[in-house]
Amino acid sequence: MDIQRDTSGKKLKRVLYWGGGLAVLVVITVGLSRLDRAAPTVDRAALWIDTVKRGELLLERRGAGTLVPEEVRAVAARSSGRVEQIVLLPGAPVQADTVLVRLSNPDLELAARNAEWDAAVERANYRDLEVRLASQRLQRRAQAAAVQADYQTARIQYQRDLELFREGLASERDMLISKTRAEELEQRQALEQESLRIFEDSIVAQLAGARTQVQQREARERLARADLEGLAVKAGIAGVLQEMPMEVGQAVGPGTVLARVVQPDELKAELRIPETQAKDIVVGQPAVVDIRTAKIPGVVTRIDPSASQGTVTVDVELLVDKLPPGARPQLSVDGTIEIQRLADVLYVGKPAYGQSDSQVQLFKLTEDGEYAVRTTVRLGLGSVNLIEVIEGLEEGDEVVLSDMSRWDAVDRVQLR
Repeated sequence: MDIQRDTSGKKLKRVLYWGGGLAVLVVITVGLSRLDRAAPTVDRAALWIDTVKRGELLLERRGAGTLVPEEVRAVAARSSGRVEQIVLLPGAPVQADTVLVRLSNPDLELAARNAEWDAAVERANYRDLEVRLASQRLQRRAQAAAVQADYQTARIQYQRDLELFREGLASERDMLISKTRAEELEQRQALEQESLRIFEDSIVAQLAGARTQVQQREARERLARADLEGLAVKAGIAGVLQEMPMEVGQAVGPGTVLARVVQPDELKAELRIPETQAKDIVVGQPAVVDIRTAKIPGVVTRIDPSASQGTVTVDVELLVDKLPPGARPQLSVDGTIEIQRLADVLYVGKPAYGQSDSQVQLFKLTEDGEYAVRTTVRLGLGSVNLIEVIEGLEEGDEVVLSDMSRWDAVDRVQLR
């Protein structure tokens, strides 16, 4: 006969085993969840690490640019014409009277000849008028002199007849006739002298008008001759021929730029400064222009009032008596402009994404240098490569300046 066994004790033990195991698993899970996540490892050699320093911070703005001439003379055509000869090519040294291009224009040659003839005719007319007026002046003076003589004769005769009348040797009638004749000639003499004076004034006015006509013709002659001479286009200043865009046979109009002449010994730097940084630049600030072979001191002389393609053009005068070798127009240069000097401030290299007057998250190295911990840092004024530290760091702290955006999800990284 079968005997029924008691299995309740085994079941109880099994339940206890399973319950204990589950409790241990829960404890382990909770413990693991409370442990810090393992810090990712970053290669130290791939990071840009800098040390926070205290001292003077020089605020600067930097930009690329080119050397350009202080004076550029655009040589333009005085009148229309056709290019007959290109005398010099770009790069040639020139003087003010050096001929660069020869033009031709038959109409100008004819106009110059006509103007010359017209001026000659006007001068001849003036000389003829001068002779005729001189002849008329002589006639009028002779006439006035005759009246003067008649008056003097009549006056003497009157004096004689008056004395004879007083002595009873002449009649009163003869005396009165002589008196009337003398008075008449006296009035004629006065009128003749006034007429002669008016005639003299008329001569002056006529000659002045004629001279004006001559001067006008001569001015037209000079202008026509200058237009003709302008067909031989000259440099105008001493320097170097920079551009010559013309071709033989090309027709040009008045004002067409035929060439450009520069003075290579008088250059300035045109720097292109990012418009976000140009607000701190003012005229008179010192600057340094790097031409690769030398660094030239300078001063800001002009700031373009408008921005172009995200930059502002700043002109820098070069403060040297003689430019170093290699300095030439259109040479690419780098310029640094000194904005301000901050004394006794904390500063560090400018982070990859750190801007002036901003708050950023930087990784600061621990004392043992094994880890870098995320730290909130407030930045102040920034320069080209350095920036002021307002809060969050102390002198001697080491921080990572490289782009750490890939580690935004962690607050600590391990350095190896």
